[in-house]
Amino acid sequence: MTLGCGSVFASSLDVHVDDGRGGVAEAVVSLHSAGARAALQPRAAQMDQRGSEFVPRLMTVQTGSPVMFPNSDGIHHHVYSFSPAKRFELPLYSGEPSDPVHFESPGVVTLGCNIHDWMLGYIVVLDTPYSAITDASGTVRLQAPPGEYSLQVWHPHLAPGAPPMRRPVSITDAGGSENISLSLVPTVAPTREPVDPRLRALQDKLRSLKRER
Repeated sequence: MTLGCGSVFASSLDVHVDDGRGGVAEAVVSLHSAGARAALQPRAAQMDQRGSEFVPRLMTVQTGSPVMFPNSDGIHHHVYSFSPAKRFELPLYSGEPSDPVHFESPGVVTLGCNIHDWMLGYIVVLDTPYSAITDASGTVRLQAPPGEYSLQVWHPHLAPGAPPMRRPVSITDAGGSENISLSLVPTVAPTREPVDPRLRALQDKLRSLKRER
């Protein structure tokens, strides 16, 4: 992937993430520093389950944030994570689980469902309040106080366990612009193919019949 940064005006930083073929959507871009850690404000968040998918598929939270995992489907799900940043399990349930899950450590948490193999979600836990996710064009604008930061970028297609892209950046309050590029050897993991809705319905029916026996 190639990371391009530009247009630093006052306390704004425009970031464009590119893989050589075009802009990359769903890249998590964040600014890290001691001051950023001091400005943390954990907030409650929610990742739903609808149509046997995690919604949203990708989200960010600040360290210490509680996250609820409601199940809006008419079938049971079994949510789990084996990621070092947060290991947890929510056994078969529907509706609202009894308690939220707290994410205390920064890192990438990959979510799955023991019942539906295709379900995959990501929670990126960050020790900074300055972050955003790129749009369809691979672009995002960050707002942060002037200062020196480590710019980090992570994407679901990076190989499991691969570190985020990193680059030092400066944000000034005097206007002007800066252009930076960072090229990395691609470590892209295979993209999971979408599941045919008819096959998904049949799998749900078969699993339901097994549980009733």
